[in-house]
Amino acid sequence: MNSPLISTNHDKPIYYHFPKPITALELLEKAAEVISESLVGTDVYSNPTVTMEFFSCKLAKQEREIFAVMFLDNQHHLIEYQALFYGTVNAASVYPREVVKAALALNASAIIVAHNHPSGDAEPSRADIAITEKLKQACDLVDVRLLDHIVVGSSCVSLAQRGLV
Repeated sequence: MNSPLISTNHDKPIYYHFPKPITALELLEKAAEVISESLVGTDVYSNPTVTMEFFSCKLAKQEREIFAVMFLDNQHHLIEYQALFYGTVNAASVYPREVVKAALALNASAIIVAHNHPSGDAEPSRADIAITEKLKQACDLVDVRLLDHIVVGSSCVSLAQRGLV
């Protein structure tokens, strides 16, 4: 995917120009990048609404399940976003050990995880709730806080808002 040419004049609106036509999925990826860049240095990733918007741009239109992690510092600033696991149209294998390993490598103090349901139904499954609990237990062992698990479909569901984290 080509990077857009960006106007950086702060007195006027920022315009994004693409050297060639891009797909809807590429446009959503760019939107997620813009959201992420606009939030650098702030702690808004503790705000579920903004976090859901970010993950929706990243994951909503994917054709297979993707499990992704936002690695955060102790002030909830984004250190790095990673798509860690890729699955099929209705499942992705998630390994808590690998999530913890990546968090420790980045010196993250907290994480927010998310995955998409390509069907569009964002209702968490029993498996989603079970992996959330396993991730929370694994993270607790190394003092990394699991702040939320967001399921992305045609809408988003925050397991933290439902009291499941």
